[in-house]
Amino acid sequence: RSVNIVAFGNERGGFSEDNQQPSLICSYLGRSALISQIDSSLSASHIGIPVFTEYQACVFGNVRLVVHDCPVWDIFDSDWYTSCRLIGGADIIVIKYSVNDKTSFQDIKDSYVPMVKKALNHCSVPVIISAIGARKNGVPCTCPLCTSDRRSCVTTSEGVQLAKELGATYLELHTLNDFYIQKYFGGVLEYFMIQSLNQKSSKKMKKRKKTQKCHRVQPPQLEQPEKMPILKGEASHYNTDLHNLLCCCQCADVAFYPEDLSTAVEAHKIILCSVSHLFMLLFGVKSPSDAHDTSIVQLAQSLFAVEVGDPFPLSPSGVPPCVPPVRVVVKDSVFCSCLPDILHFIYSGAFQWEQLEEDIKKKLKDSDKTEHVLEKVKCILKTPGKLSTVKDCKSHQIKLLYNTSLRLFFNTPLLADVIFKIQGATVPAHRAVLVARCKVMAAMFNGNYLEANSILVPVYGVSKDTFLSFLEYLYTDSCCPASILQAMSLLICAEMYQVMRLQHICELYIITQLQSMPSRELASTSLSIVSLLKKAKFHNSDCLSTWLLHFIATNYLIFSQKPEFQELSVEERNFVEIHRWPSNLYLKQLADYRNYIHSQNCHCTVM
Repeated sequence: RSVNIVAFGNERGGFSEDNQQPSLICSYLGRSALISQIDSSLSASHIGIPVFTEYQACVFGNVRLVVHDCPVWDIFDSDWYTSCRLIGGADIIVIKYSVNDKTSFQDIKDSYVPMVKKALNHCSVPVIISAIGARKNGVPCTCPLCTSDRRSCVTTSEGVQLAKELGATYLELHTLNDFYIQKYFGGVLEYFMIQSLNQKSSKKMKKRKKTQKCHRVQPPQLEQPEKMPILKGEASHYNTDLHNLLCCCQCADVAFYPEDLSTAVEAHKIILCSVSHLFMLLFGVKSPSDAHDTSIVQLAQSLFAVEVGDPFPLSPSGVPPCVPPVRVVVKDSVFCSCLPDILHFIYSGAFQWEQLEEDIKKKLKDSDKTEHVLEKVKCILKTPGKLSTVKDCKSHQIKLLYNTSLRLFFNTPLLADVIFKIQGATVPAHRAVLVARCKVMAAMFNGNYLEANSILVPVYGVSKDTFLSFLEYLYTDSCCPASILQAMSLLICAEMYQVMRLQHICELYIITQLQSMPSRELASTSLSIVSLLKKAKFHNSDCLSTWLLHFIATNYLIFSQKPEFQELSVEERNFVEIHRWPSNLYLKQLADYRNYIHSQNCHCTVM
């Protein structure tokens, strides 16, 4: 251990009586009881003039003290490399001057203090400023050629101000006797020496701890579990399904004719009534007394005429004869010519208003007739009691027409033409919606099957609640399962009727619910994940089954303790063991690390 001190300045005045006194550093080394084995040597610059005196001694018994005393400021300033090296390696800096040499003090203040400031810019080194000597009261000569003004004294306030600039400790030593050297100067210097030694010991201890930490056995690193497969949702084709229903004309139950009955345009009551109160009045869903807007009643009577035929009785077996569509005569010939375009607009979701305007303009090529037809369309689509504007026809409300309006006919006998019998209960429905939204039901109601000519259709293999949720999706394009088990039942129903988008929605619901389940709840739940896995595989839900296998592997420590874990097949067990988290390798490394920690009788930094 060592302490390096660099002393600057000349404490002797420029006169002979001052030059006879010993230096501050030499006096301290000679008088202090803590100093032993003093060695001194004189170093010279490249021009042979002495630059500093180096003292080496022992302090506090075994601490090496190295002092560089540099009284010659001009030479020190000329050797910048030496000055930087000395200041950079200093633990304590001592600046000393004679209180009776104002010129020397001014040189220190103007030339050398800035140099010391710059050198100490990035480090914190204690600085002691020592003002030495007793001030002389003689009045200096005022002769401009006289040099006796060198005896002008350096005041205490000037010394204190210099100390503030450097953040230094200011001392005034009136004489270099035992009191000032040992008690005053020596006490401050030894305080800073002890502080420097403590600081060095602290740095050494931190370095040692850092080295020990680098060589210490580190705990094993736990890697993140494998990323699970990401399921992507399928885009809705709700409007496309209903538009295709118009194009193929399956299950059409209404036909529009001009007054000469020359051509027919087929449509579906359920779709027309879902978007228009006028069609509800026309097909008997509402009575004129229910309509709060007389303009709608008047338009229905002036624009359409429904031909009422004899009702068709059912046979004893419940099988109706082939029922022809209801015939509706369109009294307005211009409107009737544009009816195919209007129906395409309605079946496409009733939000492509600009396209409808363009199609009618091309067909009629008359602005007055075009405006006449568009006004009637707006009246057909308007809500009773409210004005219908072009802005309303372009609004977001019209875009969601089917999703909200078809819900009115879900699980109601209004316009129903098929009844499902399930678990002793009956559920009314509409063939047009079922055929448009489900390919299996389209084949069932239009092929050579018994259901094609039956009103009562039995359903097997699913519960009533699950089948109602299935029908609700067909009518509204949305579903909201109440639980994971209900979502799995709905997924099985969707797979049975080949409605793939609903199957994907149920898969995403199950995954989302399981991902949000905390580990504690996952460990205590009675829900069997293995049972879900087997159902997903059996019903061809490949994405869900793959995800569930990864989910079991990721939560291996939880599922491996459950009895259901034994129900996994050999192939599934092998997959889980390969992808398990944490891995067997990590657990082995962790056990080895724990054994090492216990053998060293120390505490683990992780556990």
